[in-house]
Amino acid sequence: MTSLRTTHARRRRRLAVATAAAGLLATLLTAGPAAATPDPGDVPAAPESVSAQTEAEVRAAIRSGEIPGVDQVVHSANITHLANVPHDAFTGINSDLAFQGKYAFSGNYDGFRVFDISNPKAPVTVAQVLCPGAQNDVSVSGDLLFLSTDSSRSDSSCSSTSQPATEKSSWEGMKIFDISDVRNPRYVAAVETACGSHTHTLVPERRNVYVYVSSYAPSAAFPDCQPPHDGISIIKVPRKAPEKAAVVTFPVLFPGEGPDGGGNPGGPTNPGVSKTTGCHDITVLPSKDLAAGACMGDGILMNIEDPENPKVIDRVQDNVNFAFWHSATFNQKANKVVFTDELGGGVGATCNERTGPNRGADGIYDVVGKGDQRKLVFRSYFKIDRHQADTENCVAHNGSLIPVKGRDIMVQAWYQGGLSVWDFTDSAKPREIAYFERGPLTTDKLTTGGSWSAYYYNGHIYSNDERKGFDVLRLDDRRTDAAKRVRMHELNVQTQPDYFDDYDDDYDDDYDDEDDD
Repeated sequence: MTSLRTTHARRRRRLAVATAAAGLLATLLTAGPAAATPDPGDVPAAPESVSAQTEAEVRAAIRSGEIPGVDQVVHSANITHLANVPHDAFTGINSDLAFQGKYAFSGNYDGFRVFDISNPKAPVTVAQVLCPGAQNDVSVSGDLLFLSTDSSRSDSSCSSTSQPATEKSSWEGMKIFDISDVRNPRYVAAVETACGSHTHTLVPERRNVYVYVSSYAPSAAFPDCQPPHDGISIIKVPRKAPEKAAVVTFPVLFPGEGPDGGGNPGGPTNPGVSKTTGCHDITVLPSKDLAAGACMGDGILMNIEDPENPKVIDRVQDNVNFAFWHSATFNQKANKVVFTDELGGGVGATCNERTGPNRGADGIYDVVGKGDQRKLVFRSYFKIDRHQADTENCVAHNGSLIPVKGRDIMVQAWYQGGLSVWDFTDSAKPREIAYFERGPLTTDKLTTGGSWSAYYYNGHIYSNDERKGFDVLRLDDRRTDAAKRVRMHELNVQTQPDYFDDYDDDYDDDYDDEDDD
């Protein structure tokens, strides 16, 4: 049982325990073709059974209180669980989140769902769009909503079905909706992109929205998407004529000779490291003309002053502890970047003593220098120390800054590790200050689930749990209370705002740093 025991786990038993809020009933408004139905072709693989010894260890850890019981909700004393909106018959595996005004847009493998969050204690579903296609990561800008499709589909419609990638008619890429009437989203355009759209990032301008499409060559099963695939598709979308959206350029970020291009070669040269065949995710900071890319085997820093021609200004690798560079987050001053390592692809149990504190973790990098001479300098790792069961997928995943002037604090999803609020103001000594999680989904199978995205928006934390639905949390902590006064009209986390640019209020920078625990 030592793999499940930590001091933090024992301390957790003394912290607040809450039960999940009752499901909220909502009226569903379906957009798109009436024939659209949830598509099992994009659902993750079935759970894998574990050994009898592992199952016995998990059950024993639950009985002893070292980990929560199945589906039991536990959290630190400074977190309040306000609401949960469970899955319904039309909702696939939950993925990413975006926000605009009083609405939250929740992507899922069968489309997306729109919540009115004007009352965070009682979110109400105001629209449900069936449009199957993994992962359906979602972003919004003005009257437009963007949806990523990274699975082989029979066509670009919302009635498409999954099919083998070897079919010549296969389609994958970016879908665009008009949300001027948010209760009735209207599908207006589709743009096919090389290797589909695993994730995407918006670079908004007044007349146009640029979309950086991240995708990569996954395996030999995808014959039309093989290395070298060392760039990103950039789509230009006219706001007043989104039907004219089109790929305008495909910048190669890892130029090099040979069949694999110029990215990290991965194993066997670097055992355990993913070969770079594209980017998984890109975060832009438009106010600073910067972007950070998490690109499988590489982390990069880019100048995006010319949005159609991003320029790589630094590149780093970690061939000791990082397996798959997954996502990136700038701090507000743009002098730090947090990169995440999705060890195991998000389906493995890696939050345990066996895996250790530096793998499947965050890597914190300082940004030093000026202009195009800026460099990424490694400072430390951060990983939750709440060990999880071997039936729980757990690894660093999507998170966002919590806007506190003078501090670097973020909330982050860890799949079945729940979510963590942590402070990296001292980039060499990060520390957790709050958490929320559920117990394992099962004790006899390694089952994927948990928080995919956990983001802070206008005073609350919103989490998209793959299987348990949409959660709303309140964080009450003197270290983050000032963030409650910051109000955004729109938030796409991969398009990081300058939280304080237009914020007009007396901001209290005083901070009492004693007794943080």
